[in-house]
Amino acid sequence: MASATPVGTTAPSNTPPAGATPPASSTQHGNRAHSDGGWALVPVQTRSERFTSTNPADFAEVTGFESEWKLTPLKLVLPLINEPLDGSPYEIVASGAPAEWIARNDTRIGSTGTPEEKASANAWASFEKALLVTLSSDEHVDVTVSRSELGTAARAAHTVIDAKPNSVSTVVLQNNGAALLSENVEIIVGDGAQLTLVTVQEWDDDAVHLASHFATVGRDARFRHIVVSLGGKVIRLNPSTHLVSSGADAELFGLYFADAGQHIEQRVYVEHVAEHTKSRVNYKGALNGEGARTVWVGDVLIGSHAAGTDTYEQNRNLVLSEGTRADSIPNLEIETGDILGAGHASATGRFDDEQLFYLQARGITEREARRLVVLGFLSEIVQKVDPGALKDRLKVAIEVELAGVSVSEEGAA
Repeated sequence: MASATPVGTTAPSNTPPAGATPPASSTQHGNRAHSDGGWALVPVQTRSERFTSTNPADFAEVTGFESEWKLTPLKLVLPLINEPLDGSPYEIVASGAPAEWIARNDTRIGSTGTPEEKASANAWASFEKALLVTLSSDEHVDVTVSRSELGTAARAAHTVIDAKPNSVSTVVLQNNGAALLSENVEIIVGDGAQLTLVTVQEWDDDAVHLASHFATVGRDARFRHIVVSLGGKVIRLNPSTHLVSSGADAELFGLYFADAGQHIEQRVYVEHVAEHTKSRVNYKGALNGEGARTVWVGDVLIGSHAAGTDTYEQNRNLVLSEGTRADSIPNLEIETGDILGAGHASATGRFDDEQLFYLQARGITEREARRLVVLGFLSEIVQKVDPGALKDRLKVAIEVELAGVSVSEEGAA
């Protein structure tokens, strides 16, 4: 299957280092570097032209002023960016499909993408073996891969999910316990395959988790990517999906609940490479408590050969108390005029007074009314999860989060 590794640019020096993706050209949209020596590099103009490398030494020192890091609590994640990482295999519990450790030189590794930032590159350079999950059944199978024994030492991980052509499956990546983890997850969705990938973050309160997901979606294949982030001190999960063949279809959903002092960040990228492809992005989150912080950045790129593209992305945030902050930044780039449709939306707000009045007028207490409103707001994403034990458990987990929201904390409606 064809792969779509993002084309790099703006290396730390004028000559790209070894192992890095070279610039596609010396110009970007007609712009050139100044010839008087004032500028050595042209700023990146297009999402797909970011510099990429699997070698962390190829990236400049992270200062926190970079666009990809300026919204992240840098002090808490620096060990995963700059320090050595333990990349040895770890304990997992897997069911539903074969899961095995494979060598770094396996041809599937690196077939879906390349790190765009230093933490991802550090993890890539550090892992000893990758965890491979192979999906081949043309009848639907449910697969679960759980880990809860990573410990507090700085770790690297690499996972490859290979959905063979015409396979049908749901894979759940369940994360619990302590963690100081940077990882890369590669997802290969073969021609005609149907894959739902659900990643659930229910880490301990002091856990730090950085993850980059890279997916390629083949001809007439359907890929559903669902992120559920509830527990952890810092969660930063960046999914990139490349629709590389005609008829590819991707849906990316996210649900998150940030408590006091918790940082949850998602940077979503969808690239329409081939013609007649479709994507939908919908992330919804709630924030409650002093210092609760969420970041959502959504990038959609419709390439010059992606005629007939149909895409829409949106992010919604519900603020439950004072002292919270939600950053929401949708971006859309279109390089061809021959598309079916494209759009984006973003909104952050408090409770709807009319909804609360309607419920209270029917004898429901204010506290219960607020709980029902939040539950209804988030349940749209839960409904995207296939019916079963996970869906029921996520409903319970959200109820537990809501149980900690008191009327006095919620502020004015």
